[in-house]
Amino acid sequence: MTVPSKRKSRYLDPKVLEKIGSLSLVARQVVEGLRVGVHKSPLHGFSTEFAHHRPYVAGDAVRHVDWRVYGRTERYYVKLYDAETNFDAYLLLDASSSMRYGSGPLSKLEYAKFLAASLAYLIVEQRDSVGLGVFDSVLRGFVPPSSTRGAIAIIDRQLQQAQPEPRTDVGALLHEFARRIPRRGFVMLFSDLFDGVEGLIAGLDHLHFCGHNVTVFHTMDPHELELPLSGTCRFVGLENEPEIITQPHRIRAAYLEEVRRFTGEIRRACDRNHADYVLVNTSRPLDVVLADYLLHRSRTAAAGRWP
Repeated sequence: MTVPSKRKSRYLDPKVLEKIGSLSLVARQVVEGLRVGVHKSPLHGFSTEFAHHRPYVAGDAVRHVDWRVYGRTERYYVKLYDAETNFDAYLLLDASSSMRYGSGPLSKLEYAKFLAASLAYLIVEQRDSVGLGVFDSVLRGFVPPSSTRGAIAIIDRQLQQAQPEPRTDVGALLHEFARRIPRRGFVMLFSDLFDGVEGLIAGLDHLHFCGHNVTVFHTMDPHELELPLSGTCRFVGLENEPEIITQPHRIRAAYLEEVRRFTGEIRRACDRNHADYVLVNTSRPLDVVLADYLLHRSRTAAAGRWP
């Protein structure tokens, strides 16, 4: 892997790329592509892994005839193989106002941008195609999938331009991309999912019905996950919610139970739709989050646990 200079990209960290450089993103469901790659395709060809036979028809190449079968049956059959292909990956970044929250050096939005840029670079390095959609309540920016190195610079510029907007509508965005994407591939969502869960579930259902490999990177700040605050605090809604003044220790137990219910409901929806669910705590190192995710996909694919 050729690691880019920091001067060339704001959201590509050479140290992170060096640590994940030996890993790859494996499609666990079949994908449809235009070039030879490393992922299973629903299309059949005359290369790679044997699938089944079919009767010979005029025009078939004689070299594909299975002469052993002919010797047993005196009938001509040709061998078919599962083709391998590339995939198109669509990275969907939630740029709504709630994503600008951050208790540490990076907001959820900035962390998600680094995460998306690193995956985009990895995807192009393994000769697959990657595109980007930036959204809040509507799609604000779109970069169509490409497998060229130039796509990384375009995606990086689009990430730099992404600014928080007031509201989000994750469900509508997932429906839009389920209709927009022409072939089965990857859809990767980066969001805090502070939206209606029913809409999100409906969007996941739609993507699953279309046969896509889906990953949800549920991006949360550690303060949102743990509520480690003390004293009297004023909580300001980032998407036009009313302010609340309270003492966190009085509501911590109920709050944490609501967080468990919220994340559990989304995780179960992902499981039903054979989607990967990654709860991203933005206090964790980026390379650790990426390595855990990529190794999990590789292990489940190698073990044959295909959705």
